[in-house]
Amino acid sequence: MSDNEKALKPEDLTRLFVERSNAGDAGGVAELYEEQAVMAYPPGSQTVGRDAIRGLWEKVLASAPHFEQEPPLPTLISGDIALTATPPKDGAGARAQVARRQPDGTWLRLLDQPEFVAVVR
Repeated sequence: MSDNEKALKPEDLTRLFVERSNAGDAGGVAELYEEQAVMAYPPGSQTVGRDAIRGLWEKVLASAPHFEQEPPLPTLISGDIALTATPPKDGAGARAQVARRQPDGTWLRLLDQPEFVAVVR
C-alpha cells in the first residue's frame, strides 16, 4: 500500500474514491478495497479481489471520466461493519457499499454495489 490517505471513517471511502478516480489513480482506487473485496461491476457481473479491481479501474479510468462527489446517506455501523450509500445526482437508483474496520482502525470496502436501480412492479 502507498502513502495515500486512509479512510478514518466509512464515509471517507466515497470521497477518496472520487478524488483518486478523477486523478486517474487506479492503484489508489484499488487500495480502498480489501484484498478479497467483491464489486458488482461491470453490470451483470462481479469483479473479485483487489488486483482485479485495479485492472478494471485501469480500463475505466483510461478514458478519463469525471466523477462528482455525492452527499452520503446516513451510515449504518454495527461493530466493525458499516453500510454506506449515496444517491446519484441524476436520481437513477443508488450506490451501496459494505466496509469493514481494519486492525489499524481504518476502513476498507468489502462489498461494492456501484449502482442499482429499483424495479417497480
